[in-house]
Amino acid sequence: MTSSRRSTSSRWGSDALLLWGLRGTALVSAAIVLLILGFVAQESFPLLRTVSPLRLLTDRSWNPLEGAYNLAPMLVGTLLVAVGAVVLSAPLGIASAVFCNFYAPPLVARSYRAIIELLAGIPSVVYGLWGLTVVVPLLGRIHPPGASVLAGILILALMILPTMVVVADASLTRVPPEYLQGAAALGFSRWTTVWAVAIPAARRGILTGALLQTGRALGETMAVLMVCGNVVQVPLSLTQPVRTLTANIALEMAYAMGNHRSALFTSGLVLFLMIFVLIGCAELVNRERSHA
Repeated sequence: MTSSRRSTSSRWGSDALLLWGLRGTALVSAAIVLLILGFVAQESFPLLRTVSPLRLLTDRSWNPLEGAYNLAPMLVGTLLVAVGAVVLSAPLGIASAVFCNFYAPPLVARSYRAIIELLAGIPSVVYGLWGLTVVVPLLGRIHPPGASVLAGILILALMILPTMVVVADASLTRVPPEYLQGAAALGFSRWTTVWAVAIPAARRGILTGALLQTGRALGETMAVLMVCGNVVQVPLSLTQPVRTLTANIALEMAYAMGNHRSALFTSGLVLFLMIFVLIGCAELVNRERSHA
């Protein structure tokens, strides 16, 4: 009896220690994020103290050496490339997940998942190098110059596709078997079951994955720097070159000083806020799912 009590007490003590360890880890992670945010905001303050947020979107151009700080062209380019990549990769990722879950033989599904996991581990600079040497020249033959919004969309879509497949696959796997059994009992075809039952049941998980992948696309640097052309302009078509906020920071931070440096940190602050908005949207979707 005494031994049983000691065992129970020891187990509860270990659980409490683990719980506090996890809480401490979460607290440290949150503190690091807040410290980074505070540092970026502090470095942005010298510019924001003298330049209004409206001017950052309406200034005559991006030329910090002459006191012009228009971030609008790069903000538009960032959103075009990121949203375009998600719009292209999301249907492909969902279709791949549907194939693995409902159509592929088990051996084929396992092999396909292994390939997708391999693609997810490839560094972004490798994707950028491949895009620079293959995709950009190919697009250049069709419509010069090749380095463009479209090239960035294609490379980013390929980069985020593996994670989109994994998220959609996990969401479809968690669909309650009763839903699928009920559809089969009603005589639904396999496609009708997928389209009318499985995908609606998994839609919140898929949407959350798409939002998080949008965040990754917004923050990508090397690949878009290598294939988008890095011209500061609002593109009038997908075949025109563009510069994103992340590429601008990477290109100019090495020699930036004074308000120029502060303007680059302001670009980082804008990206930070965009990511926070996406994470908030994902949390709202998850909260709705838990209440449902």
